[in-house]
Amino acid sequence: MELSNLSLKISYRDVKHSRLEFGGNKLLVILPFGIDPETFLIKHKDWINKKIKFIQDCIQISADKEIINRTENEFRRLIHSLAETSVKELSAHFNRIYFRKMETKWASCSSRNNLTFNKLMKYLPKHLIGYIISHEVAHIIEKRHSHRFWKLVSKKFPNRHELERELLSYWFLIQSKASHA
Repeated sequence: MELSNLSLKISYRDVKHSRLEFGGNKLLVILPFGIDPETFLIKHKDWINKKIKFIQDCIQISADKEIINRTENEFRRLIHSLAETSVKELSAHFNRIYFRKMETKWASCSSRNNLTFNKLMKYLPKHLIGYIISHEVAHIIEKRHSHRFWKLVSKKFPNRHELERELLSYWFLIQSKASHA
């Protein structure tokens, strides 16, 4: 297993199941107390290597992309407009929209149906912003990433896997360019 370029953090928590979370070139291993991390990593090495390859491909793809420069006001108007369209399409209703810089994700939907969008989304092309908004509005209807959830998202975005790859490519691009701007 090639973990040399990967930042690895092991966290023991009061959880029932072990899990792996990638955040860029960082791998967080969350384990219940008493589980051996080396055994867990060896068991999941194929999945980890596949994810590492996927991330490397996305970084390579990002070299050919350009970030969009929008003002804060343009960005906020775009988010509100696309969110209104998305809730109409899905017959849903959100409570409020918030904006903040997020370290590991593009957006979130709270249990109270508040939508929070990463301020870094302003650098994305409009079609990706629309995808993220539709994804979060789908969470108003189905909170978890269940089969029903992905079915809702896939109705409008049958190419969601391509969009997810493109989003990850932009994540690396924005982290390298926009965060220094």
